[in-house]
Amino acid sequence: MTTLVHHRPAAAEPFAPITATLRAAFGAAYPLPSLLPGLLAHRRPDGWISGADLITGDALPSLLDAARRLWHAQPHAAAALAWKHYTYWVALPAVVGWAGARRVPLLRPADTLIRVDDRAPLLRVGLSPSIEVAVLPTDPLAVSGRPGVRVAADETDLLAMLRGALLDQHLTPLLDRVRGQARVGARTLLGSLASGVAQGVLRTADVLPGRTVDNIETLLGALGVDDLVELAPDADGRLTVQRRTCCLAFTLPAPKVCSGCCIKQ
Repeated sequence: MTTLVHHRPAAAEPFAPITATLRAAFGAAYPLPSLLPGLLAHRRPDGWISGADLITGDALPSLLDAARRLWHAQPHAAAALAWKHYTYWVALPAVVGWAGARRVPLLRPADTLIRVDDRAPLLRVGLSPSIEVAVLPTDPLAVSGRPGVRVAADETDLLAMLRGALLDQHLTPLLDRVRGQARVGARTLLGSLASGVAQGVLRTADVLPGRTVDNIETLLGALGVDDLVELAPDADGRLTVQRRTCCLAFTLPAPKVCSGCCIKQ
């Protein structure tokens, strides 16, 4: 079992507890090809765009076209799979930050940077230097005087900040843009968000023992997508995430049925 040494994170390193949890959760797979190793891009690298560029519609066709070429997919399937990958990797720092340290990067679209590629893994995500971090009053950052820190009143307020930045300001308008480009249902797309959030927390099960189910249920409830997945044990008793919608990977020329896909149930 992988364990994480728990200590109060240094106020001078706002992303340290998040990267430490990611490193422990993913083990030898870390650093992850779809995330900048330290999460923060100290400047906007050449060839990178922001989530805001996708929402305006200017850059979204290039992401969907890259997904279509990568997977040889029909437009609706390419859109669904691009969304699945985007929402998983964009949400992961906030999901892991909340679950592991109650320290949440506020992933507004302008502060979320991505690079799109025709080759796997399709995209890479980093955080802008301007990004704000939300914390509880007990976090060392709360009294650090560091710019870009927002102090939540309590746990409920912290979750509301997470939802406001990630879902209300970012993913909901992006979902509307995606649906304007391809014929794919909102429930299908939100099912991928729910699955990605749950899978992200599930990766921390060995790092944060005893809190996995509560963390998943709390985050899904805060995002309003708790009806789109189900938690169930597999044959070995390990917790799995079972979807109630499909990401459409089964429609690819080389069909793929994900382990938690609803079409297997």
